[in-house]
Amino acid sequence: MKKISLLLLAVVILSSCLNNDNTSNYTFEYIAIDEAETPTSFTFGEKDTITLKYSLPSSCYSFDRIYYDYQDTTRTVAVIAFVNLDGNCTEDIRQEEYKLPITANQREDYLFKFYKGRDNDGKSIFEEVVIPVN
Repeated sequence: MKKISLLLLAVVILSSCLNNDNTSNYTFEYIAIDEAETPTSFTFGEKDTITLKYSLPSSCYSFDRIYYDYQDTTRTVAVIAFVNLDGNCTEDIRQEEYKLPITANQREDYLFKFYKGRDNDGKSIFEEVVIPVN
């Protein structure tokens, strides 16, 4: 009975993947962080907040999620926006902010790398901020 259920589930999932009638035209794009308001220090075991300010360049852009990657004591942070490529966009720049909760669960200082865009060679630019832990 379990095998039949799993087979039926696999057929449903496969058929939904094959049905590609989606006519939406969109993409996701990394958005530069204009400003990151960070605390002067963290207290081990306590929660704090980093406020990220970013600008959406037109009405076709909307916030999707935060890219947050960590390796050892380094945290890389960027904003990911959903971009509707078929929309009638107005070119109004909207500044928004996101409050990123952080719990200090390490005793070492944190190195945050905030995405600032790309340089002329297409390489990612980051603003680096060290936040000590008390």
